[in-house]
Amino acid sequence: MRRLRPRTLGIVCVCLVLLAAGVITGVRWARGWTGSVTVLANWGGEEKDQFERAMRRFEDEYRIDVVYQGSSALSQVLAADLAAGTQPDVAVLPGPGELMAYAAEGRLEPLDGLFEAGAYDRVWMPKVAGEDGRERTYWLPVKTGLKSMVWHAGDMSAERIARVAADPGGWCLAMGSGATSGWPGTDWVEDVLLQQSGPRVYEQWATGRIAWTDPRVRGAWRTWGDMVGAGDRTRVDRVLQDDFAQDCPRQRLEHQGSFRDTHWKRVAGDFVHSAEVIPGAAGDAGGWEVSGDLAAMLNATDEARQLIRFLADPGTALPDFSANRKAAAPDGRQDPLKRKVGSILRGSERHLCWDASDTMPPALRNAFHQAVLHFLAAPDRLEDQLRALQALNGGPRPTLPVCGTGPATD
Repeated sequence: MRRLRPRTLGIVCVCLVLLAAGVITGVRWARGWTGSVTVLANWGGEEKDQFERAMRRFEDEYRIDVVYQGSSALSQVLAADLAAGTQPDVAVLPGPGELMAYAAEGRLEPLDGLFEAGAYDRVWMPKVAGEDGRERTYWLPVKTGLKSMVWHAGDMSAERIARVAADPGGWCLAMGSGATSGWPGTDWVEDVLLQQSGPRVYEQWATGRIAWTDPRVRGAWRTWGDMVGAGDRTRVDRVLQDDFAQDCPRQRLEHQGSFRDTHWKRVAGDFVHSAEVIPGAAGDAGGWEVSGDLAAMLNATDEARQLIRFLADPGTALPDFSANRKAAAPDGRQDPLKRKVGSILRGSERHLCWDASDTMPPALRNAFHQAVLHFLAAPDRLEDQLRALQALNGGPRPTLPVCGTGPATD
């Protein structure tokens, strides 16, 4: 039997792929498929599986094909696509910083009227100025997370938590996260400032109205350094290399977000508000730091609008933790930790404040990541780091409600 040459084999493979695509397209056309929508996000693993399960329901109901484009270099890919005019219909970004800039440039399509904005706290659903200066809604939170959390094993008493928190060796601490290494440290600095100085100061700092060299900001760095043993070379060398998602021993504490609930559930874990262990915390003056993946529409097609409506539906159940106040009440089968986190995200009496670095311009955010790594290794050089960050600060940025309570308005 005559063998196909490599080039001939390649042509055959391409033809088979095209034939398969044609068969699929024909089947979908026969079933009444009406179009497609492209989605760019950085979800992988279980997050991607969760999204795809929800999209199968969307496709079955609306006969709209969802084309998912995943990338770990989300910001760079989106910027390149916009420059080339090949942007996705919907992009999902972690935080409002870059979206604010895109809205001001007229790159985003308004979402007003597609869903009930009043079902969300205004920190999730702000009105921001577009290219023409008019304020509109430009993004939708599709996956939200809680921070300002200190995880502990379920058998730890309040007294023991306090004792462990006072020992730098009592903390699980790891900065490794590939190209974004250092972000667990930025979470720490942000949270300490929020708990010590309150939401107003925190928001002013996040939006460039308070300098990085301000005594309150410097004090937050120093507090964190004292808590975790910055400058301890033996410990820090390991901390800088270890992956942030490694297992944490049950006898230690961990300052991480709600995404760690699966790990801590293994030891019947729970969490306390970080203000309970941060020295100098100002009691009720603090708040909860939060994060979220925000969907924005870049092409105003009918299919993209329908997808945004679907994602906004409280019954869609895409994220682990929905910020929609009308999300279905959890039943008795839901994990108690998830129920507790969800209730805080949807109805906290404290202020909810965005992860500050997610509201900053990319260059400043990335420099912040690097600065915490340098600080852990050489805390005596903090002033140099703060001055370098201030040089990138660029002064006050467009107003964004970094902290907020109460519903958004339609």
